[in-house]
Amino acid sequence: MSKARWHITCVDDTLTLSRLALARFDVSASTVLPDGSRLAVAHQVRQDMWRALQGLRGFAPAVEVRREGGALHVRAGGQVAGAVAKAHVEGTIQGVLDCPKRRARWVRHATRGRAVA
Repeated sequence: MSKARWHITCVDDTLTLSRLALARFDVSASTVLPDGSRLAVAHQVRQDMWRALQGLRGFAPAVEVRREGGALHVRAGGQVAGAVAKAHVEGTIQGVLDCPKRRARWVRHATRGRAVA
């Protein structure tokens, strides 16, 4: 079995990690995290979001991380093939983003090897 391929695009201070070449956010939620590695945060958020939504048929996850004002602005979601209860899916994603344990792990992972004030 081949390893999954992720598309990473960087434009200015915005990094997008997506399953498909062109990221689309049919469903999404957002949060703000302390500054750190955008790619590390994107991968961690994508993993946790996928775990929460792996039963959602036709879901292609995408995570956008934008550095602004000394913080990381994260938009997580993705493309969904077919009809879904958008509010329910977005609520699930927001729940992943708001989980204190996950957020602490993401920040630790994103700042590994860096001096943090």
